[in-house]
Amino acid sequence: MTTLTIDLPDILAKEATNAGLLAPDAIEAMLGENLRRRAAADLFAAADQLTAARFPPMSMEEIQAEVAAVRTQGKQRAFGA
Repeated sequence: MTTLTIDLPDILAKEATNAGLLAPDAIEAMLGENLRRRAAADLFAAADQLTAARFPPMSMEEIQAEVAAVRTQGKQRAFGA
């Protein structure tokens, strides 16, 4: 468990306290939600970058070859090869 100390303007601290926003569970929920939003935004940004890169489409045979290669790597790792 980590303890945080933050400096807030008095009026903000009072309003946040009155609203129950400075309770540990409320802060935990707010931080978790913010992290989820950022992760989703990062995912969409990466998808936009991939779209902008305009990679040529893969044929079904190329996709199957990639899947087979990943499966082979997984099996090799599983068996310590």
